[in-house]
Amino acid sequence: MMFSAGSDGPSPHGHKEVKWGETGEGLRMSVSRRCLCCVKYLMFVFNLIFWLGGCGLFGIGVWLSFTQAEFSSLPLSFPSLSAANLLLVAGGITMVIGFLGCLGALKEQRCLLCTFFVILLILVLTEVTLVLVLYYLHDKVELHAKSNLKDGMKKYNSENELQKSWDNVQKMFKCCGVNNKTDWYEVLNRTLPSSCCPGAERETCKEWSEQGCYAKAKNWLSDNIRPVLVFGVCIGVVQILALVFSMQMYCQILHAEKNLD
Repeated sequence: MMFSAGSDGPSPHGHKEVKWGETGEGLRMSVSRRCLCCVKYLMFVFNLIFWLGGCGLFGIGVWLSFTQAEFSSLPLSFPSLSAANLLLVAGGITMVIGFLGCLGALKEQRCLLCTFFVILLILVLTEVTLVLVLYYLHDKVELHAKSNLKDGMKKYNSENELQKSWDNVQKMFKCCGVNNKTDWYEVLNRTLPSSCCPGAERETCKEWSEQGCYAKAKNWLSDNIRPVLVFGVCIGVVQILALVFSMQMYCQILHAEKNLD
């Protein structure tokens, strides 16, 4: 085939001539389409990882909820219960956003990609805000949680489920009260529940648990939650990459649509 910079007519040899401009335009569209496909599959892979990460967080939250089922009537400010609920919510939201991202990548719809980007951006900003609040206002958050638990202790004699929850948590962690055993003095008229004495009844108890349940539960959570924190950081990195790829794909689709017009 012969090419000409000007005429559209046939060449002397009988071959149809094609303009350089038309060929260059087709080549640009082909390159643009290949870039779009590359970004599309990369975004799909990252969102699939994102979705699987959400499943993992949700699963850990379910496991943590089952392990804490014996004292589920305690206020949600109790450390392990707070962590379980946080993981369930974070995992559920991550799964929904990951699915939306996969769908947007496969369908190549700007509306879905834009929705995905906005929701994911809000989620990332919320996570960053939550981390900063917990870091800088850690003491105030802890004081509020302890105060909430102490208020719940006052219902120990009137609510059977709450009583069972406090007894179970004190037996499980071998602890007494929120900060220490003196927290019960106001509630039980300067006496202690039998669950504060591991392995013995109140009348025969020789050694009461001294350490508070809040610190014990917090230490237990710290020892068991580290892999989850590492996993959470990895999910955060995937979130940032998903934001980049979604915006890149949005721009590629917009560019491709302009070329078609």
